[in-house]
Formats: sequence, C-alpha cells, structure tokens
Amino acid sequence: MPEVLSPRDEAEVAELVAAANRSKEPLAIIGGGTLAAVGRPTQTAATLSTTRLAGVTLYEPSELVLSASAGTPLAAIEQLLAEKAQRLPFEPMDHRQLLGSSNEPTIGGIVAANVSGPRRIQVGAARDSLIGVRAVTGAGDVVKSGGRVMKNVTGYDLVKFLAGSYGTLAVLSEVTFKVLPAPETESTLVFSGLDDEVAVAAMATAIGSPFSVSGAAHHPAYSREPARTFIRIEGFFASVDARAARLIAELAGFGPPERLDGGTSAQLWRAIRDVEFLGFSPKVPIWRISTRPTDAPTVVETVRRSLDCRVLYDWGGGLIWLAGGTGEDGGAAVVRAAVAAAGTGGYATLVRAARDVRAAVDVFQPLDPALMALTKRLKQTFDPVGVLNPGRMYEGV
Repeated sequence: MPEVLSPRDEAEVAELVAAANRSKEPLAIIGGGTLAAVGRPTQTAATLSTTRLAGVTLYEPSELVLSASAGTPLAAIEQLLAEKAQRLPFEPMDHRQLLGSSNEPTIGGIVAANVSGPRRIQVGAARDSLIGVRAVTGAGDVVKSGGRVMKNVTGYDLVKFLAGSYGTLAVLSEVTFKVLPAPETESTLVFSGLDDEVAVAAMATAIGSPFSVSGAAHHPAYSREPARTFIRIEGFFASVDARAARLIAELAGFGPPERLDGGTSAQLWRAIRDVEFLGFSPKVPIWRISTRPTDAPTVVETVRRSLDCRVLYDWGGGLIWLAGGTGEDGGAAVVRAAVAAAGTGGYATLVRAARDVRAAVDVFQPLDPALMALTKRLKQTFDPVGVLNPGRMYEGV
C-alpha cells in the first residue's frame, strides 16, 4: 500500500510537494477519497491527503462569503450554512453510493472535480460560485487567486483552471465561495409517460419560461418503471404556489402533473442529484455524457441499439447519466461514437468501471490536438516534473 501523507497545514503541503518535485517521485492527491475511483489509475509511491487541512477560515453571512480549508468535510460546511438559512448554490453531488466509496466528501475534492448538481441550469457549476483559491503547485510554490494574498499568479485564472483539474495542476489548500440564501420551500411537477424527445421538449419549455426553474430531469421507462419527468421551482411559499400554478398551465400540452412539495420534493432531488435512479452494481460501467439537450434522445437511442442501459437525464437533457457497457472498453467505442455522431462537441466521461477498464481506455473524452497541446503546456507550467496525480486525466497530464 502506498504511504499516506497527511500534512497539517499549507506549509507542510508545500514542503512535501517540493520534496516530491526534487526526488521526482509522484504523489496521488486526494481529499476524502470518495472520488478516488474516477479517472485513470495512477502509479505513485505515496498519497497526499488533505483531510487534516480542515476548518472554516472565514464566514460572513451578511456578505454571502465563505472560505474553508480544502479538507473540510462538505457536510460540516452545509450544516454551518443551514444554520444561517444559506447554502452552496451549485448543489454538489454525493458520489458515495454511485461509486461504492466511503469516508467524507471534502470541499477541496468538490472543487477539484467541479462537482455540480441539478441546480446548474440556474446558477452554474461549482467553478461559477468559486471566487478564490489558495493552492500549492507541483513545484511546491504557494499561489493565490481571487478572494482574500501570498503570491498572485498574474495572467492565469486559477479559479477556472483548478476547478475540474482533479489535482493534476496543484494541491488545493483553501477555497472561497459566494453562497446564497436557502429558499423557504420548493415544489416539483412530475409528468408521467413522456418519451425522451417529448420530455426534453417539456424541460426546454419549463427552463425557457419566466418561472425560475431550478431543476429539470427525466427518468425514461425501464423494465416496469414508468417514464417520469421532473420540473422544480424554489423560493418563498407564496411565490412557489403562484409560479407552480402558472407553470402547470404553461405545460398543459404535456398532460396533468403530480405536484410534490417541501421535504418530499427535496428528497426526490437528492436522489436525482446522487443518481440513485441507476442503482449500484460495481460491475456495470457508469458514463456521464454532456451534449446539447436536443441531441440527448438521439445519443441515448444510438447507444441503446448496441447496449442494454439505464438512463437518467439531468440539466434539461444537457447531462446524461448512463449505466451500461460491456467488454474490455466498458462500452467506450459505442458511447463515444454516439456522442460524436451528434456533431455538436459533446463529451463522455467513464465515471465508474473496473480498474483494468479504466487503465485501458481514455476515461475522459479525448481532446483534439490543439486543446491537448494547451493542456500539456498548463501541466508543464504548474507541475513541471509531473508529480501531481500523473496520468489521471490524460497521458502525461
């Protein structure tokens, strides 16, 4: 088993990374480890865990700003915000059931993977709420961007680069977010029996309406389960009631919906957020496909011609969760061909699969040569020796 290094503060992180840089001995970078199975397997002599870098370092409820060390459990942050009737806007997913992982998700891990839930259609991704970071580069330098400074990196938007970089560019030590007030209540309209194309049309109509839809998802019929389409609105009680009534009228052509309110609605969206609809079977690959919503039904239908799969649409159809895939590539050839056939620049990520499958295929969507060249230049700039999570996303990155 690789040695686990658990630095107590940012200075120790910098010392350990600098030592790895000098010795050219790569490090696996993790937070709570709940997302460790995402990406290509890495071969490293040691693992650096940020879990001891924990604690909220700044919280100003009146200014809607919160800073926390990277290893702070997500649950602790959400509890603190809830006490002030506030929340993280982007509704971060909990991957533990989907990946069969344990331990606690950390706020640094959320940023490193840019984890964003159903509310993304309204407020954007995790990186869009992130206003500052502190981090340690692969050379052992402490850098700062946005928020509150040690060493500013002029010319680079670290907030955007580091969110979604999976620890391949730098080790996060502190993150700063803008937060938002939590709504008084929420309501979900549930339409039954819509096929995929009609469901995508219904979600597009709802999202395009003036009623501030904060969630739009669709679970196609599977086995004995009927198709269901979910539209969520949130806010003050009176506003939600009024908007729900008007939205029902706006969507009258799609049939009469069932309405779920308050805690019942919230429980449903936790299940959608965490992709519980696909169930958990460690032998079945899980794909996360991003595409244009209008192309989503065609992509799914193309995959279904070759693979038996379960599907959940989120983000109005812009995000497809697909459970299915066989063979040495976990269905990669079929899934990526279907995405490419849509011709709109979509991408497919293999979120869960056996280790040998993840080692054999491109887990993340292969990049075109120009973008890959830029990605490698960024890696060379931030991690010149390649000691941080080498090869986790792409060969050499």
